[in-house]
Amino acid sequence: MNTPAGKPVIEPLRIADAALGLRHVFVRDLVVACNIGIHQHEKTGPQRVRISVDLGVLEGLSPHDDKLENVVCYEEIVTRVRGIVADGHINLAETLAERIASVCLQNPLCRSARVRVEKLDVFADANGAGVEIERLSKIPLR
Repeated sequence: MNTPAGKPVIEPLRIADAALGLRHVFVRDLVVACNIGIHQHEKTGPQRVRISVDLGVLEGLSPHDDKLENVVCYEEIVTRVRGIVADGHINLAETLAERIASVCLQNPLCRSARVRVEKLDVFADANGAGVEIERLSKIPLR
C-alpha cells in the first residue's frame, strides 16, 4: 500500500485474532545497554539497543479470571530480555533476537513471537539498524 505521495505505508501488526483465539501481548521500544557487535570498537563496552516483542498468545478455553498466572506476563518478558542481555557479549543482532524469541516461546500459551532488535548508535544519520524475526511455537495446539 502507498500514500497519495507514493511512499510506502508500513501496515500495523495484526496479531490479535478472535477467530483463532489469540491475544496480542507486546513490549514496545525497550532500550537496554547491550554488549553486542562483531567490530573491535563494539567489544569495548555496551551500546544502546531497542527491543520490541510481539507475541500471539492463546486465549485459552477458560477465562483468565483476572489472575496473572493465567496470562503471559509482559513484566516477565522484560525481565527475561534483560537477563539475556546481561549474560554477556553477543556478536549478532540476529542471535539476540533468536534468544528472545526462544525464551518467549517456552511459555505454552505463546504461539508466535516477533522480535525486533535495533542498534541505535550505529549510523549518525539513521535512527537504528537491526533485524526483525518471527518464530512459531513447536508445541501443538490442544
